[in-house]
Amino acid sequence: MLNDLLKVPHFIRIGASATTLVSLSLSLKERLLRMAVGWFYLSFYALCFLGLMCIILTICWMQLWHGGFAWDGTILMFNYHPVLMVVGLVVLYSAASLVYRLPRSWVGPKLPWKIGHAALHLLAFILTVLGMVAVFQFHHHSKVAKLYSLHSWLGIVTVFLFACQWFLGFAVFLLPWASVWLRSLLKPIHLFFGVIILSLSIASVISGINEKLFFSLNNATQPYSSLPSEAIFANSLGMLVVIFGLLVLYILLVSSWKRPEPGILTEGQPLLRDGE
Repeated sequence: MLNDLLKVPHFIRIGASATTLVSLSLSLKERLLRMAVGWFYLSFYALCFLGLMCIILTICWMQLWHGGFAWDGTILMFNYHPVLMVVGLVVLYSAASLVYRLPRSWVGPKLPWKIGHAALHLLAFILTVLGMVAVFQFHHHSKVAKLYSLHSWLGIVTVFLFACQWFLGFAVFLLPWASVWLRSLLKPIHLFFGVIILSLSIASVISGINEKLFFSLNNATQPYSSLPSEAIFANSLGMLVVIFGLLVLYILLVSSWKRPEPGILTEGQPLLRDGE
Protein backbone atom coordinates (compact mmCIF):
# COMPACT_ATOMS: atom_id res chain seq x y z
CA MET A 1 0.00 0.00 0.00
CA LEU A 2 2.78 2.40 0.96
CA ASN A 3 4.62 1.55 -2.22
CA ASP A 4 1.52 2.37 -4.23
CA LEU A 5 1.26 5.79 -2.57
CA LEU A 6 4.90 6.53 -3.28
CA LYS A 7 4.57 5.74 -6.96
CA VAL A 8 4.45 8.74 -9.31
CA PRO A 9 1.13 8.82 -11.17
CA HIS A 10 1.38 7.75 -14.78
CA PHE A 11 -0.01 11.01 -16.21
CA ILE A 12 2.55 13.02 -14.21
CA ARG A 13 5.38 10.90 -15.62
CA ILE A 14 4.04 11.47 -19.13
CA GLY A 15 3.81 15.23 -18.50
CA ALA A 16 7.35 15.35 -17.18
CA SER A 17 8.61 13.42 -20.20
CA ALA A 18 6.79 15.76 -22.58
CA THR A 19 8.24 18.79 -20.81
CA THR A 20 11.72 17.28 -21.05
CA LEU A 21 11.25 16.58 -24.75
CA VAL A 22 10.04 20.13 -25.38
CA SER A 23 13.03 21.52 -23.48
CA LEU A 24 15.42 19.33 -25.44
CA SER A 25 13.73 20.33 -28.69
CA LEU A 26 14.02 24.03 -27.87
CA SER A 27 17.64 23.59 -26.82
CA LEU A 28 18.42 21.80 -30.08
CA LYS A 29 16.71 24.52 -32.10
CA GLU A 30 18.69 27.19 -30.26
CA ARG A 31 21.96 25.37 -30.95
CA LEU A 32 21.08 24.93 -34.61
CA LEU A 33 20.12 28.61 -34.88
CA ARG A 34 23.38 29.70 -33.28
CA MET A 35 25.28 27.39 -35.60
CA ALA A 36 23.49 28.83 -38.65
CA VAL A 37 24.19 32.40 -37.51
CA GLY A 38 27.82 31.48 -36.86
CA TRP A 39 28.22 30.01 -40.35
CA PHE A 40 26.54 33.06 -41.82
CA TYR A 41 28.94 35.49 -40.18
CA LEU A 42 31.91 33.34 -41.18
CA SER A 43 30.74 33.47 -44.81
CA PHE A 44 29.87 37.16 -44.52
CA TYR A 45 33.29 38.20 -43.19
CA ALA A 46 35.01 36.06 -45.82
CA LEU A 47 32.89 37.85 -48.41
CA CYS A 48 33.87 41.28 -47.04
CA PHE A 49 37.54 40.30 -47.27
CA LEU A 50 37.14 39.02 -50.84
CA GLY A 51 35.26 42.15 -51.92
CA LEU A 52 37.92 44.42 -50.45
CA MET A 53 40.65 42.40 -52.17
CA CYS A 54 38.83 42.65 -55.53
CA ILE A 55 38.77 46.45 -55.22
CA ILE A 56 42.40 46.74 -54.08
CA LEU A 57 43.70 44.43 -56.82
CA THR A 58 41.76 46.32 -59.51
CA ILE A 59 43.21 49.64 -58.34
CA CYS A 60 46.72 48.14 -58.20
CA TRP A 61 46.34 46.71 -61.72
CA MET A 62 45.41 50.09 -63.17
CA GLN A 63 48.03 51.93 -61.12
CA LEU A 64 51.02 49.62 -61.58
CA TRP A 65 50.58 48.52 -65.20
CA HIS A 66 48.53 51.31 -66.77
CA GLY A 67 49.78 54.57 -65.28
CA GLY A 68 47.11 55.48 -62.75
CA PHE A 69 44.05 57.70 -63.07
CA ALA A 70 43.00 61.06 -64.54
CA TRP A 71 39.58 62.40 -65.55
CA ASP A 72 40.82 63.87 -68.86
CA GLY A 73 39.49 61.67 -71.66
CA THR A 74 42.78 59.79 -72.11
CA ILE A 75 43.60 56.18 -71.33
CA LEU A 76 44.07 57.28 -67.72
CA MET A 77 40.37 58.13 -67.65
CA PHE A 78 39.57 54.66 -68.97
CA ASN A 79 41.37 53.24 -65.93
CA TYR A 80 38.49 54.45 -63.77
CA HIS A 81 36.15 52.14 -65.69
CA PRO A 82 37.24 48.75 -64.28
CA VAL A 83 37.59 50.14 -60.76
CA LEU A 84 34.15 51.75 -60.71
CA MET A 85 32.52 48.69 -62.26
CA VAL A 86 34.05 46.31 -59.72
CA VAL A 87 33.13 48.62 -56.83
CA GLY A 88 29.62 49.48 -58.03
CA LEU A 89 28.36 46.63 -60.16
CA VAL A 90 29.91 43.78 -58.16
CA VAL A 91 30.83 44.67 -54.57
CA LEU A 92 28.21 47.30 -53.64
CA TYR A 93 25.48 45.56 -55.65
CA SER A 94 26.22 42.36 -53.72
CA ALA A 95 26.24 44.23 -50.40
CA ALA A 96 22.81 45.67 -51.18
CA SER A 97 21.49 42.23 -52.13
CA LEU A 98 22.63 40.76 -48.81
CA VAL A 99 21.04 43.36 -46.53
CA TYR A 100 18.10 41.09 -45.69
CA ARG A 101 20.43 38.19 -44.86
CA LEU A 102 21.90 39.99 -41.84
CA PRO A 103 20.45 38.40 -38.66
CA ARG A 104 19.84 41.86 -37.20
CA SER A 105 17.37 42.51 -40.02
CA TRP A 106 15.23 39.54 -38.96
CA VAL A 107 13.69 41.34 -35.99
CA GLY A 108 12.12 44.74 -35.58
CA PRO A 109 10.77 47.03 -38.29
CA LYS A 110 11.74 46.32 -41.87
CA LEU A 111 11.72 50.00 -42.90
CA PRO A 112 15.38 50.85 -42.07
CA TRP A 113 16.60 47.78 -43.92
CA LYS A 114 14.48 48.57 -46.99
CA ILE A 115 15.92 52.08 -47.07
CA GLY A 116 19.44 50.69 -46.68
CA HIS A 117 18.81 48.15 -49.45
CA ALA A 118 17.57 50.85 -51.83
CA ALA A 119 20.31 53.34 -50.88
CA LEU A 120 23.14 50.86 -51.43
CA HIS A 121 21.68 49.87 -54.79
CA LEU A 122 21.39 53.55 -55.76
CA LEU A 123 25.03 54.20 -54.80
CA ALA A 124 26.08 51.12 -56.78
CA PHE A 125 24.11 52.38 -59.79
CA ILE A 126 25.65 55.88 -59.59
CA LEU A 127 29.18 54.44 -59.53
CA THR A 128 28.27 52.14 -62.42
CA VAL A 129 27.06 55.09 -64.49
CA LEU A 130 30.29 56.96 -63.72
CA GLY A 131 32.20 53.90 -64.91
CA MET A 132 30.21 53.96 -68.15
CA VAL A 133 30.90 57.68 -68.57
CA ALA A 134 34.63 57.06 -68.14
CA VAL A 135 34.81 54.45 -70.88
CA PHE A 136 32.56 56.36 -73.32
CA GLN A 137 34.55 59.57 -72.80
CA PHE A 138 37.77 57.71 -73.50
CA HIS A 139 36.36 56.13 -76.66
CA HIS A 140 35.06 59.49 -77.84
CA HIS A 141 38.33 61.30 -77.10
CA SER A 142 40.45 58.59 -78.74
CA LYS A 143 38.12 58.04 -81.74
CA VAL A 144 37.75 54.37 -80.84
CA ALA A 145 34.71 52.38 -81.99
CA LYS A 146 32.05 51.80 -79.34
CA LEU A 147 29.80 48.90 -78.39
CA TYR A 148 31.13 46.26 -80.76
CA SER A 149 32.51 43.62 -78.37
CA LEU A 150 30.68 40.93 -76.42
CA HIS A 151 31.92 42.57 -73.21
CA SER A 152 30.29 45.89 -74.11
CA TRP A 153 27.02 44.19 -75.05
CA LEU A 154 26.95 42.28 -71.77
CA GLY A 155 27.73 45.47 -69.87
CA ILE A 156 25.00 47.51 -71.53
CA VAL A 157 22.39 44.79 -70.95
CA THR A 158 23.46 44.50 -67.30
CA VAL A 159 23.28 48.24 -66.65
CA PHE A 160 19.90 48.48 -68.42
CA LEU A 161 18.45 45.67 -66.31
CA PHE A 162 19.96 47.23 -63.19
CA ALA A 163 18.23 50.54 -63.97
CA CYS A 164 14.88 48.83 -64.60
CA GLN A 165 15.26 46.77 -61.43
CA TRP A 166 15.98 49.79 -59.24
CA PHE A 167 13.19 51.97 -60.60
CA LEU A 168 10.67 49.12 -60.44
CA GLY A 169 11.71 48.35 -56.87
CA PHE A 170 11.47 52.02 -55.93
CA ALA A 171 8.02 52.39 -57.49
CA VAL A 172 6.52 49.18 -56.13
CA PHE A 173 8.28 48.49 -52.81
CA LEU A 174 9.31 51.97 -51.69
CA LEU A 175 6.31 54.13 -52.65
CA PRO A 176 2.93 53.55 -50.96
CA TRP A 177 0.68 53.22 -54.00
CA ALA A 178 1.20 49.51 -54.82
CA SER A 179 -1.39 47.01 -53.60
CA VAL A 180 -0.61 43.85 -51.62
CA TRP A 181 -1.52 41.78 -54.65
CA LEU A 182 0.91 43.65 -56.92
CA ARG A 183 3.73 43.44 -54.39
CA SER A 184 3.17 39.70 -53.94
CA LEU A 185 3.14 39.23 -57.71
CA LEU A 186 6.31 41.21 -58.39
CA LYS A 187 8.43 40.15 -55.41
CA PRO A 188 9.57 36.78 -56.90
CA ILE A 189 10.34 38.54 -60.20
CA HIS A 190 12.32 41.20 -58.33
CA LEU A 191 14.34 38.51 -56.52
CA PHE A 192 14.91 36.53 -59.72
CA PHE A 193 16.25 39.49 -61.67
CA GLY A 194 18.43 40.46 -58.71
CA VAL A 195 20.29 37.15 -59.08
CA ILE A 196 20.35 37.47 -62.88
CA ILE A 197 21.87 40.97 -62.71
CA LEU A 198 24.52 39.82 -60.25
CA SER A 199 25.44 36.91 -62.54
CA LEU A 200 25.61 39.21 -65.57
CA SER A 201 27.74 41.66 -63.57
CA ILE A 202 30.28 38.93 -62.81
CA ALA A 203 30.27 37.83 -66.47
CA SER A 204 30.76 41.44 -67.63
CA VAL A 205 33.70 41.99 -65.30
CA ILE A 206 35.38 38.71 -66.28
CA SER A 207 35.00 39.39 -69.99
CA GLY A 208 36.24 42.95 -69.42
CA ILE A 209 39.39 41.73 -67.66
CA ASN A 210 40.07 39.31 -70.50
CA GLU A 211 39.46 41.97 -73.16
CA LYS A 212 41.74 44.47 -71.42
CA LEU A 213 44.53 41.90 -71.25
CA PHE A 214 44.20 41.07 -74.95
CA PHE A 215 44.39 44.74 -75.91
CA SER A 216 47.22 45.71 -73.56
CA LEU A 217 49.38 42.65 -74.33
CA ASN A 218 48.62 42.47 -78.05
CA ASN A 219 51.83 44.22 -79.15
CA ALA A 220 53.81 43.69 -75.96
CA THR A 221 57.23 42.06 -75.83
CA GLN A 222 55.68 39.31 -73.73
CA PRO A 223 52.37 38.15 -75.26
CA TYR A 224 49.39 37.01 -73.24
CA SER A 225 50.17 33.39 -74.09
CA SER A 226 53.51 33.60 -72.27
CA LEU A 227 51.73 34.61 -69.04
CA PRO A 228 53.62 37.78 -68.12
CA SER A 229 53.23 39.22 -64.63
CA GLU A 230 50.28 41.42 -65.64
CA ALA A 231 48.41 38.42 -67.06
CA ILE A 232 48.98 36.38 -63.90
CA PHE A 233 47.87 39.31 -61.74
CA ALA A 234 44.73 40.08 -63.77
CA ASN A 235 43.79 36.41 -64.16
CA SER A 236 44.06 36.06 -60.37
CA LEU A 237 41.81 39.10 -60.00
CA GLY A 238 39.28 37.46 -62.32
CA MET A 239 39.30 34.25 -60.30
CA LEU A 240 38.83 36.27 -57.12
CA VAL A 241 35.79 38.00 -58.65
CA VAL A 242 34.33 34.61 -59.60
CA ILE A 243 34.84 33.23 -56.08
CA PHE A 244 33.28 36.39 -54.65
CA GLY A 245 30.24 36.05 -56.91
CA LEU A 246 29.77 32.36 -56.10
CA LEU A 247 29.91 33.07 -52.37
CA VAL A 248 27.30 35.82 -52.75
CA LEU A 249 25.02 33.45 -54.65
CA TYR A 250 25.54 30.78 -52.00
CA ILE A 251 24.55 33.15 -49.19
CA LEU A 252 21.49 34.28 -51.16
CA LEU A 253 20.35 30.71 -51.80
CA VAL A 254 20.69 29.29 -48.25
CA SER A 255 17.09 29.19 -47.06
CA SER A 256 17.94 29.26 -43.33
CA TRP A 257 19.66 32.64 -43.79
CA LYS A 258 16.65 34.34 -45.37
CA ARG A 259 14.68 36.92 -43.42
CA PRO A 260 11.57 35.23 -41.94
CA GLU A 261 8.37 36.29 -43.63
CA PRO A 262 6.48 38.63 -41.27
CA GLY A 263 3.07 37.81 -42.69
CA ILE A 264 0.70 39.37 -45.16
CA LEU A 265 -0.27 42.35 -43.04
CA THR A 266 3.28 43.46 -42.30
CA GLU A 267 4.72 42.58 -45.68
CA GLY A 268 1.94 44.27 -47.57
CA GLN A 269 2.12 47.57 -45.77
CA PRO A 270 3.48 50.45 -47.85
CA LEU A 271 7.01 51.44 -46.97
CA LEU A 272 6.58 55.20 -46.84
CA ARG A 273 3.60 56.06 -44.65
CA ASP A 274 2.70 58.93 -42.39
CA GLY A 275 4.48 58.61 -39.06
CA GLU A 276 7.24 56.29 -40.37
